[in-house]
Amino acid sequence: MKIWLDGGLQDIESARVSVLDHGLTVGDGIFETVKTVNGRPFALTRHLDRLARSARGLGLPEPDLDEVRRACAAVLEADPMPLGRLRITFTGGHGPLGSDRGEHGPTLVVALGDTTRRPDSTAVITVPWTRNERGALTGLKTTSYAENVVALARAREHGASEALFGNTVGRLCEGTGSNVFVVLDGEIHTPPVASGCLAGITRALAVEWTGAAETDLPMDVLQRADEVFLTSTLRDVQAVRRVDDRELPGAPGPVTAKAMRIFDEHATADLDP
Repeated sequence: MKIWLDGGLQDIESARVSVLDHGLTVGDGIFETVKTVNGRPFALTRHLDRLARSARGLGLPEPDLDEVRRACAAVLEADPMPLGRLRITFTGGHGPLGSDRGEHGPTLVVALGDTTRRPDSTAVITVPWTRNERGALTGLKTTSYAENVVALARAREHGASEALFGNTVGRLCEGTGSNVFVVLDGEIHTPPVASGCLAGITRALAVEWTGAAETDLPMDVLQRADEVFLTSTLRDVQAVRRVDDRELPGAPGPVTAKAMRIFDEHATADLDP
């Protein structure tokens, strides 16, 4: 495996980031995960636009997106694979042991790993912790992911692949690494960005391609929705067959199955929509 680190390809055995990198010491960094298909990235332009937005929101220097594109191309060329997970990480760089940033400049890492297609359906749980829709990091894809690690571990303990959060006012928000959609009376709904959820790339495409409505939703909608599905970079559109103790038999239901088909058709036709 080859890793792009600060300007060039390196072997994974020799690629090293400083132990004082702010991404390590205080989680001062941002990232994007990009699906790759036969050595080509999907929706890369949208991912890079969000990377730049996250950098501005966190107060990091603007990433050189041309360099990021070159890095992605180099890593993909070095290790082509049928289905991959391309990870772009951009941190505050070498810094002091406190929250103040240093003056050494940011760190850029691009790495690639193989993956497999997700199952058509999955189980999820809800967790008692909340997303802060008014926090400093709300809407930014940062490397401060420990909250998600804890919630996802809880999900695994309950035989689920994802955990869903409400926000501080009890509205449905998002998963640890996914956006959530519900079907009510044949119509698709998903929480608005104002709920505190990440503006997911796959979420945006699903809204655009299926006509889903952005709707402020209570948490208990999960107990009465006709269908529930998740979207994310590596899930695409994935049906939910169980929410906590509630079974949704026959998942994917007809509306979700149509959304899955529409997404696959559009994504196949255009790798950079």
